[in-house]
Amino acid sequence: MGKGCITVTKYFLFLFNLLFFIFGALIMGFGLWVLFDKDSFIAVLQESSDTVKVASYILIGVGSLSMAMGFFGCIGAIYEIRCLLGLYFTCLLLILIAQVTAGVLIYFQRDLLKHEMSSIIKRMITNYSGQNKTTEHAWDFIQRTMNCCGWTGPGNWSENLLIKNSTQNLYSCSCRNDSLPGIEVKQFGLCESLSAQPPVYAAGCMTSVEKWVLDNCGIILGICVGVAVLELLGMILSMCLCKSVVQEDYTKVPKY
Repeated sequence: MGKGCITVTKYFLFLFNLLFFIFGALIMGFGLWVLFDKDSFIAVLQESSDTVKVASYILIGVGSLSMAMGFFGCIGAIYEIRCLLGLYFTCLLLILIAQVTAGVLIYFQRDLLKHEMSSIIKRMITNYSGQNKTTEHAWDFIQRTMNCCGWTGPGNWSENLLIKNSTQNLYSCSCRNDSLPGIEVKQFGLCESLSAQPPVYAAGCMTSVEKWVLDNCGIILGICVGVAVLELLGMILSMCLCKSVVQEDYTKVPKY
């Protein structure tokens, strides 16, 4: 390989690693959002199941590792260190295999994940107390903003322990349909209906929530595909550059 080609490959690999570093930061940022978000559907799943927390830690770990790989890849490319380039190629290969394996497992377990999500929501509705809990407030926020009630419909709230054992005609305040006649109600908790038919939304939240999850999964899938393409490109460039380096020259490494 000519000197000009080596130079081009070296700086292309440096640019690739810069992009890889940025994508790693995005993945880590999403993992942190999943871990600390308190105002969306993620908060409901997170406090009801350890699966989401584990997934967020995995995302943070993968993102951090990707950022570290990007940094060391830049060093190996700029200073043409064969051992770093070889190690870099091996790590990229292992990360790519892990990503493909995880994607396949998620795809074939999607029905199980959907069933688990449905069970989590129904259990939360059953035990809903209207107190100041992050999970309950998050679910109230979902019902208000998505104009829905319950998971499959308002009937899910009939399984709520407080509603079932009360002599009053109670319903979820966040299910309140403003287009129907009734008194002003609270943003969260349980409210009393003056009529036999509570003024609530007729549609369940399952369809809206699944659409929200799919929309966000599309974003994550796009990021993961982008990272995978960059990983393949990085593996090719690192091997080309590694083969072109005749011998180690550690004098190129900056001394501090």
